[in-house]
Amino acid sequence: MSLHLSIVMPAYNEEECIHEVVDTWVDLLNRQFPSENTRLIVINDGSKDRTGAILDTLKPKYPTKLEVVHTPNGGHGNAVVRGYRHAVALGSEYVFQTDSDDQFVTDDFAKLWAKRHESNFILGYRQIRFDAFARLVITRILKFSLFLIYGTYIKDSNIPFRLINGAYLKKLLEQLPDPTPFAPNIFLAVMARKAGQKTFDIPITHKERLTGTVSILRWKLIKVCIQSFRELAEFRLQLGSKVKALKAVDVKQPVKM
Repeated sequence: MSLHLSIVMPAYNEEECIHEVVDTWVDLLNRQFPSENTRLIVINDGSKDRTGAILDTLKPKYPTKLEVVHTPNGGHGNAVVRGYRHAVALGSEYVFQTDSDDQFVTDDFAKLWAKRHESNFILGYRQIRFDAFARLVITRILKFSLFLIYGTYIKDSNIPFRLINGAYLKKLLEQLPDPTPFAPNIFLAVMARKAGQKTFDIPITHKERLTGTVSILRWKLIKVCIQSFRELAEFRLQLGSKVKALKAVDVKQPVKM
């Protein structure tokens, strides 16, 4: 049975908020899609705290709406891609991705959903962003790096608040470099934009993080920034063929499995 909408949510060490976050997003599915087959897919990325155990206790509460996938720790990017592939395999007509750190509000989902017939790939952007200063600086560097390398300006290319047509996502994943890049969402955004998708860059609310800890800070953040820049530069040589493959596919229908 195919799904109308899947929400993909990676989770790592979010024991303080994961219960509330799951409740909030499942509530959105129940309210906005009462008669549709929808699902929240949480990828527990090898959490070292009680995140996985809490998710397992929530599963009986939402037997048809919540799916929990436990994996060894592979990083946020790998967890996101694993979630995407899982959603595609379930035949999801639409796939929405967000994070589990309780920094976004469900009401903003409607802004992207309203545009779903106008583009196969829609992004939000954090108009006012509550993150550590170092992260804000490096995000800005990456944003201008995209413009320098690809001639593409995307306000928030790595944002975990995006809506993608399921069939189009399947084609994007086929073009994603292997092994999975550190920040695959950036690659997906660049390919979609270059292939002619109007991403919209819709302003959304970003809240201050009140629980958990940021896993990448200071020198580690600089290191992954350099890694991402290198991966993006190397991908420049492949981009033309990837975009050509995407443009050759006319995606109008949901994935049929």
